[in-house]
Parts: sequence; C-alpha cells; structure tokens
Amino acid sequence: MKITRRDFAKSTVAMLPLGFTACGTQSNSVQDKNNAQDKNLVVFYLAGGNDALSFLVPHADPEYYKRRPSQALASDQVHKLGKDNSGAQLGLHPSLAGLKKIYDDGNASIIQRVGYKNASRSHFLGADITATADEVNHKGNGWLGRFMDTLPGPVDPLFAWNTQFQLPRAFFSDSVQVSSISDPNAFVYYNHWNEMGFAQQLAALKQTSSNTQHLSSTALNALSSLDRVRAVLPYEPAVKYPNSKLGDSLKLVASAIANNVGTKIFWVQMSGFDTHSRQGTKNGRYNKLMLELDHALLAFYDDLKTQDALNKTLVMQYSEFGRRIDENGSAGTDHGAAGLMTLIGGEVNGGLYGAAASLKKDLGNPDLENNAFDVRPNIDFRAVYTEVLENWLGADAQSILGAQYKSQYLNSLFS
Repeated sequence: MKITRRDFAKSTVAMLPLGFTACGTQSNSVQDKNNAQDKNLVVFYLAGGNDALSFLVPHADPEYYKRRPSQALASDQVHKLGKDNSGAQLGLHPSLAGLKKIYDDGNASIIQRVGYKNASRSHFLGADITATADEVNHKGNGWLGRFMDTLPGPVDPLFAWNTQFQLPRAFFSDSVQVSSISDPNAFVYYNHWNEMGFAQQLAALKQTSSNTQHLSSTALNALSSLDRVRAVLPYEPAVKYPNSKLGDSLKLVASAIANNVGTKIFWVQMSGFDTHSRQGTKNGRYNKLMLELDHALLAFYDDLKTQDALNKTLVMQYSEFGRRIDENGSAGTDHGAAGLMTLIGGEVNGGLYGAAASLKKDLGNPDLENNAFDVRPNIDFRAVYTEVLENWLGADAQSILGAQYKSQYLNSLFS
C-alpha cells in the first residue's frame, strides 16, 4: 500500500490508523528480529536551504569577504576548526559553540560540497530528490522507506517515528506505515471510539465479541503501540533542554531511546532556512536559527552520553540545497547548489571531509557553476546515504539507491 501526503497530514493530533498494524502484530520474535542491530538513526532535516558558507565559514578566503561585504562573518568570531583536504581554513558559525564542543570530542564529521549534478534550486523538488535519492522518480518512495521494505516482516509499527505532523517523503514505503507523533499526549487510536480515553478504548476492545476476533487482535496491537508511545511521557532527562520546538522534538527522541520503545529511525525537522532577506550576522535571522539548533543539539548530545546511548546513535543533518555565494540586495542569500551534511555520534570519525571550493568569481573556476554564482557539488549526497546504509544500518545500499555511489572523500566515516 502506497502512502500519500494526505494520509498523514494531520492538523491537530497524530493518529494511528487501523491499517497501521495490519502487518505489525507484536511478538517477541519480531521484536528480536527488528532490534538485532541495536543502532538508532536520527535524520535531522534543515528545511529551506541551509547556507553552508555561514554554517562552515571559509574565514581565511578573501573572496568570501569580497562577495559578502555585509554578510560575511569575521575570522576572529568563528570557531576555528583548522584546515581541510584542500588546505582551506574553516570555522563554525559563532553561535555553534555546542557543535564545536562535539567536534572537539571527535564525534562530529562535517561534509562539504554535498549535492547532485544540475541542482534544481527548488525547495519542493530539491526536498523530493533528497528524500527519494532519485532525480527522475522523485515522486516515488523514500530511500528510508525502501530500506524498511527490505526488513523481514512484520515490521514493528514503531520501527520509525516522525516527530512532525506531515510524513516526510523519505519514509514513504510499500510495506511499512510510519506514524507521525509530535506530541504523545495527543496521540490517539483513531476509530469510532476515538472520543474515548486510552483506558476506555482498551477495555472496550477487550470486550469485543469473538465474531470480530481479527479486528480486535489488530486493534489491540495498535493500542499496544500506543501504550509504548505513552511510555515516553514521564521522561526526566539529566540535562536541561531549551524551550523550543526543536528542543521538544529531540527530547522526545531521547526519551524514546531511553525507554527502548522499539524505534530505530527518527525524523526531526527544523524550518526557517530560506534566508532571502535579513539573514544578518550577529543579530540576523540566521544567528537565531543557529542558536536554537546549537542549544537543542548539545542538550541531545549530552543526554545521549548520560544514558550511555551515544555509541548506538547517529544524527545525520542535511538540507535540500546550499545557498548562492554572493549576498543579495536584501541582506540575504538566494538558492544555490552545494550544501553540507553533518554526522554526529559516538562511532563517527570526526573531522572535516571534502575540499572547500575556491570562491573566485571566474567563469573558468571549476569549483563553481551557474556563471560562478554557486558552489559546484563534488560529493553526491547519495554517497553519504551509502555510508549510512552500509556502515550504520547494515543494508545493501546499491539495491536501495539503484546505483553505486562512492566518494574518495568519505573513507572511514565510522570507527
């Protein structure tokens, strides 16, 4: 059964449809099978097109300052990381002190110039292409959905967890229906008893007549999943999360991991990265985004360390594209091509990956494209997916992605 956006675009509460558990009967053998590889993947999507040159700053490149006269970040403000493979001096945005700490711990890899040929520079198309890993069939199932289709069934209904209201295309699957749960307090089992509370629903289902035994069994499995979702509510972390939407989402993920509810893949999303105007430096929109991101991410990282889950968790952060090199007339940046990705976790071999582009505005500059306005990608985003699929999830990446994607820059991403 294919899933449409309409199926999962819930405006008020997350709902678990009856069909969700038709292939998801819980048993010890299924749980053991799905949890054989005790690793978690948190996909962290920055929606809108993250400005890679503000996130990871080429602070020693004079061309960067020429092309962004009012938006460039001063060299003495950034968190310096040292040199990459090309010898470029790079540093993190001033508000990413937490990520700098994670990087210094050796648990963050920053991958430059990630993208694909002939970048669409469209939010919707770019999001669909990165979700499906397919420029041609970008309305098909997602790369993580296709991975889930390879799992021996029935797959645990909570194997994947979307913390947003709308299901991301990356989770679209033929055999696994992923639930969207942003607030466990509002999570309900959707049927003609949906006005009842959980306890009343469970009691009513247990009294269902034997003539509807199959329906009752399926429904009870649904409520079993609901009960596990509710288990995350009393979580009291040892660290303080920021009072933000992202902080709430990452705290929810940390609670699900701590309570071992059975989820192995999570989707977390942060919006607002379409910074065409007032991007700014110290007091601009981008700085506020970086502060929110950094505070939530560091809290999540410290929480994982406290619960001894850092080595079994991988955070993969990406956006649908990068932004143009030159600032525009509205003190912002427009849609570009190459972006960046970060991987965070205890098994990550931290460091800078890839080679920074020369930003010299020259039509003959091989590092640039689109009349030298954009950074040309030199690492296909699917090469990063390949590393995650093969070396983290233990899957056959070529069969899932439809081709082999490798990069010389991505050797030894994991320890």
